[in-house]
Amino acid sequence: MDKDVSAGSKTSPLDRLGHLALGLTLLAFGLGHTEVIDGVSAADAVTLATYVGGIALFVAGLLAFRDNDAFTGTAFAGLGAFWFTWGVSADAQVSANAAGLFLLLFALVALTLTAAAASGSTLTRTTYALMFVALLLLAIAQFGDSDGLAKVGGWFAAGGGLLAWYGATAALANWPTALPGRPAGRGVTAAG
Repeated sequence: MDKDVSAGSKTSPLDRLGHLALGLTLLAFGLGHTEVIDGVSAADAVTLATYVGGIALFVAGLLAFRDNDAFTGTAFAGLGAFWFTWGVSADAQVSANAAGLFLLLFALVALTLTAAAASGSTLTRTTYALMFVALLLLAIAQFGDSDGLAKVGGWFAAGGGLLAWYGATAALANWPTALPGRPAGRGVTAAG
């Protein structure tokens, strides 16, 4: 198997920590929306979102900026702001449209991160893409009062969380992160 990311080679400890925090928070948030675990809802992820997803990611983003890593700094600080805001305002009485707008705006942040990660690892790009789809579906579910669409969005969030967690764990454990495939330059040729 190819090694897209191996421990100590292409990711910093800060990057691994940030993706681990993002993975755990996104997974808890997503599973809560799916309601697949009896008695667990998205509201149960509030504490994790506030401290791990919010504060830890935001601090990781600031440290990345200090290290002149603009992409990681932007990603982690922006997502830290999202999780902290979501966590501390979870009990606030807002309209469904206001909640949908909040999710839609941060879906745009996730879309920006997806586009900006074009030269990054496949796991990072896919994590941000799944987060974008999840937040977009959750926003539409808020606008349309659709529990079914919210559950689908939760599954996308859980998938993104699993990918972020795996990417961080793989980097620490030196596990493969690239899918096996043909070596570059070897393709099917047309018979002439």
